[in-house]
Amino acid sequence: MLLSAVAEASVDVAASSSRLAKTARVAELLAHADPADVGLVVSWLAGELPQRQIGVGWAALRRLPRPADAATLTVPGVDQAFTRIKATTGKGSQALRAQLLGDLFTAATAGEQAFLRRLLSGELRQGALAGVMSEAVAKAAGVPAAQVRRAAMLAGELPAVAVAALSDGAAGLARFALTVGRPVGPMLAQTATGVGDALEKLGGDVVFEAKLDGARVQIHRAGAEVAVYTRSLDDVTARLPEVVDAALALPVTDFIADAEAIALRPDGRPHRFQVTASRFGNKSGAREHPLSVFFFDVLHHDGTDLLDRPTTDRLAVLDAVVPAGQRVDRLITADPEAAGRFLQTVLAAGHEGVMAKSSAAPYEAGRRGSGWLKVKPVHTLDLVVLAVEWGSGRRTGKLSNIHLGARDPATGGFVMLGKTFKGMTDATLDWQTRRFTELAVGGTDGYVVTVRPEQVVEIAFDGVQGSTRYPGGMALRFARVIRYRDDKRADEADTIDTVRAHYERGDRP
Repeated sequence: MLLSAVAEASVDVAASSSRLAKTARVAELLAHADPADVGLVVSWLAGELPQRQIGVGWAALRRLPRPADAATLTVPGVDQAFTRIKATTGKGSQALRAQLLGDLFTAATAGEQAFLRRLLSGELRQGALAGVMSEAVAKAAGVPAAQVRRAAMLAGELPAVAVAALSDGAAGLARFALTVGRPVGPMLAQTATGVGDALEKLGGDVVFEAKLDGARVQIHRAGAEVAVYTRSLDDVTARLPEVVDAALALPVTDFIADAEAIALRPDGRPHRFQVTASRFGNKSGAREHPLSVFFFDVLHHDGTDLLDRPTTDRLAVLDAVVPAGQRVDRLITADPEAAGRFLQTVLAAGHEGVMAKSSAAPYEAGRRGSGWLKVKPVHTLDLVVLAVEWGSGRRTGKLSNIHLGARDPATGGFVMLGKTFKGMTDATLDWQTRRFTELAVGGTDGYVVTVRPEQVVEIAFDGVQGSTRYPGGMALRFARVIRYRDDKRADEADTIDTVRAHYERGDRP
């Protein structure tokens, strides 16, 4: 299949606000795809690379070569190019990666370049995600959507399920089952504004759990063999020996569980999240910062699948096999005051907030189910827009991704803390395109438009992390626009010292 067909479908999907239209367009594309290309097409339209990261950052995509006149790139050919780029390491690798990337973009048409840039920059978020993609696969394969969702849940990924569905229909989907040693997509949570909102949405007694400031892991044990996977289903068993030891100490034979791995200080408070995260990136398995393990759900226990059991049943199994000291703190209540006190206790201990779970909810693996809600406070900063990037896809012709800066009283300038295109409505995009065109310095012809640092924007964020990318050594986590502050001047924006205070406190909702 030509890449141009995928790029055109991506534009169509991004331009449509109708879920049915999105589904039909993707299904049409999949129905005409070569069987060998189906998995790649599904991955790309969901904004994912099978290779995960290939070492190409946003800076490498700023300036693109003149596009090709004719579409010649194929789906497998582009995938091979991504693999070559990722495999390029060692001395001189940066220049060689740039050359390989340049060759790829030189062979791409204008539409293909736009698609590739969005895919590689992580901006390909257009609504064709798990729900739409599952329905599109089902429509293209002529099978019930529920069967596709179930298979994807058990497989831990949709691309492989799509290949099976389009190749063998319902029989192909039937091959996917919960298997110890094969990771499944974790159940995800929607957001509640507070514990009262969570109680109202879930009703009755609600299971409130501490949302620890660690890293989620999925633990599989088959006899003496243990495998540990991240939330994104990467195998990190060799890097987390403490997690393996904790699993082997349990009185079970076969086991699949959800847990949190976290580096704690001597006083029991969490280390900064990056300390925990560094253990996941350390392939040596060194224990400079030992990890503690806290279990919070169980999917399988000694031959019995528990996915479809209610939360309380699964917790009963968990409580029977996991010591209390290795379970996430929990409160079951319908009382908003008791839930509020529990939340404050968790926050005071340095953690993110709480999870609120329906007592009757099954484990909806791979889905952001309504049975789980996360409750955590939101930090905000008033920052200044330093530059803005032209959008693509549905945002073509709009100034979209804004560069955020904090005021530096020492120099009178601004320190960049990251970028965001989150939280922008169509009306916001229209307004900021006009506004930043007026503030542009040196024209608006480039992909990145530098602007006069005058516009203040209120930004919500989940925390501050260390970063080598930005000059201040810090970056905001999950930044999103709340509103533009026309009532504030740039010299009234928050300072880099305020940001650093968040970082030093380890603020993490």
